[in-house]
Amino acid sequence: MPTNPIKPHKHLHPSDMRAVVQLATQATQGVARMAEGVHQSIWSTLGLPGGPDQTARGLTGLVYRTVNGVTQLIGKGVEAALIRLEPLLGSALHTPAGTPQREAFLAALNGVMGDHLAETNSPLVTRMTLRYQNQALDWQAPLPLPAATGKVLLLIHGLCMNDLQWNNPPSGNDIPAVDHGATLAASLGYTPIYVRYNTGLHTSQNGHELSAQLEQLVAHWPVPLTEITVVGHSMGGLVTRSAFHYAQLDALRWPQYLKNIVFLGTPHHGAPLERAGNWIDVILGSTPYTKPLAKLGQLRSAGITDLRYGHVLDVDWEDHDRFRRKPDSRQPLPLPEGVNCYCVAATTASQPGTLADRLIGDGLVPLKSALGQHEDPRRQLVFAPESQWIAFNTSHMALLSSAGVTRQLVTWLTPR
Repeated sequence: MPTNPIKPHKHLHPSDMRAVVQLATQATQGVARMAEGVHQSIWSTLGLPGGPDQTARGLTGLVYRTVNGVTQLIGKGVEAALIRLEPLLGSALHTPAGTPQREAFLAALNGVMGDHLAETNSPLVTRMTLRYQNQALDWQAPLPLPAATGKVLLLIHGLCMNDLQWNNPPSGNDIPAVDHGATLAASLGYTPIYVRYNTGLHTSQNGHELSAQLEQLVAHWPVPLTEITVVGHSMGGLVTRSAFHYAQLDALRWPQYLKNIVFLGTPHHGAPLERAGNWIDVILGSTPYTKPLAKLGQLRSAGITDLRYGHVLDVDWEDHDRFRRKPDSRQPLPLPEGVNCYCVAATTASQPGTLADRLIGDGLVPLKSALGQHEDPRRQLVFAPESQWIAFNTSHMALLSSAGVTRQLVTWLTPR
């Protein structure tokens, strides 16, 4: 047992409590709607008199409407009380500006339901920012960047994560953590800039926003810019490909500075775990008794369902039911032309060729997906043989802090 357990209140802001009340209210109303759906499904299936329409208008409908109404009133009442108490709560809790624990919680929450948080304008939603030394860059009131060089290293995290986890990777092994950004800054003269973003949004939505923010970086960088190099972990690699595509369509300037992209465990062709989640939708929706419960499976954010096949474009998801089981219908998108593209794939296996190596890969992303390989030649992403590297005995999360990955990055990015 830990001797110093984390006390959750030390990592919460007073405004977080209001946001949690909002979520609890919405969740209660959602559960009530599901219960009503089960009730009506059973009524209809058993052929009981009156049918679901009459049920909805009668006593049962009144009960569910009352539950929803009371829940909403209570939620608004508690929220109003918390607003009045925020100044007192703030002084009582002495909450820090943003502890790593709080930021990790918010990153996970945004990954799971960030699209919902954005739609409801929740105080818990994460907005995309470019960050330097743990502070967001604001070009209207720019931070001093005395150590800025002409070489920008952009590090983009993956699903349910945040920028702090590049420097404080998840624990769980005894291997010392290595900071890729700090190492490349010291050895090759890069200025590390970290992206923080809402991973629950569609990948292409984040691609549009990243493209716009990089255009601002190019316009306001304090010294002459010579190079942008991107290291994208997992979903971060998909967001990078999306951003480059839309920047070219919009004739923006920043792609002309983009020299290298390194993809770390990027699911270019999707991840089996999301496809398994999609099967849960199908199974729950297969009978009238469980169909209303399928909404539980549909709590997964747009960002997560984009990982089913590796969506990177608006057209991949617009006008589609993202929970409906269907074949891969993505529009093929090749690697950016004129950019040095590298990929690191990981496997928990100790040697190549095993079944686990081919199917499971790093525990989340299969090797073929991370290497851009696909049976359909139109979807194949062509990495040069010398631009591919496989990390054995390495999990998906361990790519963030692997000394072997750092050495490979230095090898690839050292000017020749």
